[in-house]
Amino acid sequence: MVRSGTVDLAVRVQAGAGRSEIVGERDGRLVVRVAAKPIDGKANAALCALIAERAGVAKVAVSVVRGVAARDKVVRVEGVTGPALRAMLGLDG
Repeated sequence: MVRSGTVDLAVRVQAGAGRSEIVGERDGRLVVRVAAKPIDGKANAALCALIAERAGVAKVAVSVVRGVAARDKVVRVEGVTGPALRAMLGLDG
């Protein structure tokens, strides 16, 4: 869903992985592995930092808006459009 430079992205997260990386897309969700453990919000912070870095936006522009304690989350990215975000995350091509 895109709203004036804001994208809500469905994400499936695997916390405690060997390294942090964007794996690709599966069943309409972005699949992301993060090295941080899901303790005290560290995995969510690592997820937001990784997406912000790849999308070229500030960390504060990325937030988990649904599923804070779940594997399946909705992450909001501000300051980009849907097609631009997909390209920056390597989902097109």
